[in-house]
Amino acid sequence: MMRYSYFPGCSMGSTAVTYKASFEYIAKRIGLIMEEIPDWNCCGSTAAHTKNEKMALALPARNIALSEEHNPGLPIVTPCAACYSRLAYSTYAARKSEETRKEIEDIIEMNFKAEPEILNFLDMFSDEGVLEACRERLVRSLKGLKVACYYGCLMSRPRHITGEEDPENPMKMDKIIEMTGAEAVEWDYKTECCGASHQVDAPKAARPLIEKIFRNARANGADAIVTACPLCNMNLDMREEEINKQMSHKYNIPVFQFTELIAIAMGADASECGIHQHFFPAFDLINKVIIQNAKEKAEAEKREAKKNPLADGPVVIGRTGR
Repeated sequence: MMRYSYFPGCSMGSTAVTYKASFEYIAKRIGLIMEEIPDWNCCGSTAAHTKNEKMALALPARNIALSEEHNPGLPIVTPCAACYSRLAYSTYAARKSEETRKEIEDIIEMNFKAEPEILNFLDMFSDEGVLEACRERLVRSLKGLKVACYYGCLMSRPRHITGEEDPENPMKMDKIIEMTGAEAVEWDYKTECCGASHQVDAPKAARPLIEKIFRNARANGADAIVTACPLCNMNLDMREEEINKQMSHKYNIPVFQFTELIAIAMGADASECGIHQHFFPAFDLINKVIIQNAKEKAEAEKREAKKNPLADGPVVIGRTGR
């Protein structure tokens, strides 16, 4: 059974509405059971973790403790890279030091064993059972779509926290996306920082980080960028038009959550997976790919029918014929 303890984090009900819609579309069709952690709190991925180390450990630890109490034995899954990083770091710190674990227990006034495995959405979708369930429900091919898989800076690093084999060149999203028929291009910026919240408080310093991501994606032939984090997605999707107004050359690179592409390949329309709510237009590119692949499929079926006339159905025997 594909059952997980679910920490949605603060973004899934607000800025990550397309992520939420596309994920729920998939989960319903493949039978994912997501047990939301009751009474969860912010993971602490704000300035809190730079000002107070104990608070930075205690905030995510409380969520883990709640999961241990209400969803015992289940791995904890979260869609946000920052949430994943904070939950994983708190678990790591508690496992490394019994003194730290007990200190956290005293702060949150709860039992805290730090036992659950902490997963991000890419980890969950890389599970062979989940992948196979998705494959079985694909009804469209996204062949012809070239995408740059953007992991951001927290999904794969630091290695001792994430356990990522190659933190500079992770491949989980690439493999998941290729399941849909799309091509994941090789490029140089898959783990560069998008600027995170500095896109708000320090835009002059942060905007060039995004522009370089778009520039490198385009230089390597990508039609779109695919993300697996609410903040990364919002930063790229929201700022592209602004960057285009400032540059002499214009980018035309829609930004998708990886779950949106899976949902589309499963048959979702724009409203079901959320692409009609993007800041930068994304519908036309996807529609073009779908129409082209449907046309090629129809032509291939016609050619096959000509080779094998009996493939169209049984021959009807006339009254005077045998």
